[in-house]
Amino acid sequence: MSRWWTEAVAALGDLVPLPLAALLLVLAALLAALAWYFFPAWVPRRLPRVRIPRLRLPRPRLPRWRPPRLRLPRLRLPRRRRPPARTAAAAAAVPAPRAAEPERVAAGAASLADRLAAEGRYAESVRERLRDMVRELVARRVVEHRPGMTVTELTAAAARGRPRLHPVLVAAGAIFSDLWYAQRPATPEHDRRMRELAADLHRELTADLGGGDRP
Repeated sequence: MSRWWTEAVAALGDLVPLPLAALLLVLAALLAALAWYFFPAWVPRRLPRVRIPRLRLPRPRLPRWRPPRLRLPRLRLPRRRRPPARTAAAAAAVPAPRAAEPERVAAGAASLADRLAAEGRYAESVRERLRDMVRELVARRVVEHRPGMTVTELTAAAARGRPRLHPVLVAAGAIFSDLWYAQRPATPEHDRRMRELAADLHRELTADLGGGDRP
């Protein structure tokens, strides 16, 4: 080891003169003593922070997986077809004849209808005249009245045995249905026309008694 040290000092002496090397050693020792004596005054309190920039890598965005929607075919059930609505004249119920006066014919029973017409109650007078017509048909056994019978059924039943009564009953049923089911305002003209139809019906019925039903 002494030989290695001797060779190292000889090599250093060749590069740096010995007096200069001794001076450097003295200065180094002096600096070390001063640093030891004044420690930690010479040490900075806050060291500079080295900020390293953050590398922000782009996040891979994967497409969201959405399950496919299953579209089932709609089941369309067949709609029930409603029967065609009956007209007001066909659905109108015939007013029943008054049970208290079963034997009165149209000429004698018109007094109540006339009183109603005189009071301006034309819709009620029309209903009463139709009731009188039904009473006369039942009394002469042309039809058999049933509760709830409509105008159409009454007209068809009367026309089977007396075809000439069909136009009269159709016109009378139309007036009655317009006033009582279509809610149209009644006028004196309706009462006058109903009176004429009642007279025509009475004339046809009395003519049939004499000569029978002519085609």
